[in-house]
Amino acid sequence: MAATAREVKKRIQSVKNIAQITRALQAVSASKVQRAVQAVQATRPYASKAWEVLTHLARQPGRNNLHPLLRTREQVQAVAVILVTADRGLAGPYNTNVLRAAFKRFDKSPVPVHWIAVGRKGREMLLRSGKTLLADFSGLPDKFTFADTSAIGRLAVDEFLAGKVDEVYIVYTDFVSFLRQEPRVKKLLPLEVDGGEGLVETEFVGGPRRHTGAYIYEPDQQTLLDEIVPRFIQLQVFQALLESRASEHAARMVAMKKATDNATELADVLQLEYNKARQQGITRELMDIVGGAEALRKQG
Repeated sequence: MAATAREVKKRIQSVKNIAQITRALQAVSASKVQRAVQAVQATRPYASKAWEVLTHLARQPGRNNLHPLLRTREQVQAVAVILVTADRGLAGPYNTNVLRAAFKRFDKSPVPVHWIAVGRKGREMLLRSGKTLLADFSGLPDKFTFADTSAIGRLAVDEFLAGKVDEVYIVYTDFVSFLRQEPRVKKLLPLEVDGGEGLVETEFVGGPRRHTGAYIYEPDQQTLLDEIVPRFIQLQVFQALLESRASEHAARMVAMKKATDNATELADVLQLEYNKARQQGITRELMDIVGGAEALRKQG
């Protein structure tokens, strides 16, 4: 049964309302992604210098004895995974892609996996899948700071130093461009500075820096290591969260733009259907008038 002109008109208005909402969400995400990218770029100088100093320290003789966070365990009995997702949906494949990457990497792990959820979508999926949830850090502020995220890095360091886990990974989404975001799996602990797997090194510094000159450290090398190594772990987590937040806003901006375009296209199709239905209604009314006039003429 064909839809009446009134029904089609209601559908057109509904689709236009949806287009207004998605257009507003697109504009909000476009504004937020700009700020998120600026936040990523603002941390690069500090990340670069921190990596430079840590690399120099870790390449000294007897690296395994320099700091517990640099020491590789002979046998891995448990791992911890920091999973970074969004608190909200409407971001296209953003959450699905990072969850798929995490489960593909760790679902068949030969050792127990303890999950640290950053984001409500990841937490809900972990609980539905029956995973072991170590901690939940959902609901971070939209403009989070290093202090807001440092507890995540501290938890990973504490679990590693306590011997509860032997490796720590972070699964996040790397912001490549406004149209491209890629899920990444990075190893945080034990810290690897020679393998090129460092998040800050590979993405923000442009490669390892080798220095032949000697440094003078105050107060001493061990004190500096005890301070900078845990802080650098927290810095990697913070940087990954910034990347993920920028990726989330970019993915939502693109998704809302596509939704707006689809709604606009559907409204145009419905408008043609409405015009057709209205024309058919007018034609029927004219035929009724003509038929009535003809009947009156014959009776006269």
